[in-house]
Amino acid sequence: MTVTLYDLAATTLPKDPLSPNTRKARYCLNYKRIPYKTQWVEYADIEPLFKTLGIAPTSKKPDGSALYTVPAIYDPATGAYVSDSFAIAQYLDKTYPDTPKIFPSGTVSLQAAFDDAFIGNLGAMWGFVLLAAATKLSPASEEFYRRTRRETFGKALEEMVPKGDEAVKAWKAFEAGLGMVDAWYQRGEGKGVYLLGNTPSWGDFVVVSVLNALRTLWGEESKKWKDVLLWHGGRWKARAGSLKEFETIL
Repeated sequence: MTVTLYDLAATTLPKDPLSPNTRKARYCLNYKRIPYKTQWVEYADIEPLFKTLGIAPTSKKPDGSALYTVPAIYDPATGAYVSDSFAIAQYLDKTYPDTPKIFPSGTVSLQAAFDDAFIGNLGAMWGFVLLAAATKLSPASEEFYRRTRRETFGKALEEMVPKGDEAVKAWKAFEAGLGMVDAWYQRGEGKGVYLLGNTPSWGDFVVVSVLNALRTLWGEESKKWKDVLLWHGGRWKARAGSLKEFETIL
């Protein structure tokens, strides 16, 4: 049986998925070699489709109403719909125990903490990505994305892009945030490119998903992306390419 992965439609396809969150789920499926297919969904269609299918919301909007986001999966082997990339990873480990573990024994809580800490270190990054993301969507999805972000942040995406000295300061803060993450990796004593040495796990899927989403947003030849690859001894370049064998889009 073939799992269905619900992912965000974007103009970067078929080469690159846009959402880092759905990249995480895709890494999980490919790593476990679970047969799957992708259903591409426009931004504005996520909520009505998921409500129809009975897929659970993953959070709440500022007004307190339910927020529906990709990724989600449908597994015909169990009849289960699962939303949220972390929950999907846990479900796949539990349901397919004879496949490689996303969370090696005893690491779920630690990897959840790493996930939160990693995202927490990227606060300065968002001003450089939100507008870029809008330009990679279809016209209908771009309008929806811009409108809903204005409702959330109270300003247009263009107003959120740092400029001048503010941009320089934000970029340095982003570099420093990644520097802290690099230090965590370095504590592995050079025993492999992954957090746990030579075996990838959830934390790596999180980090590499964000890195490759940045490459997709900014462009492989952009100065921003090239800068990131050179930071901290150039180690981000190796990390960004460390999951190539699990990036197949089905």
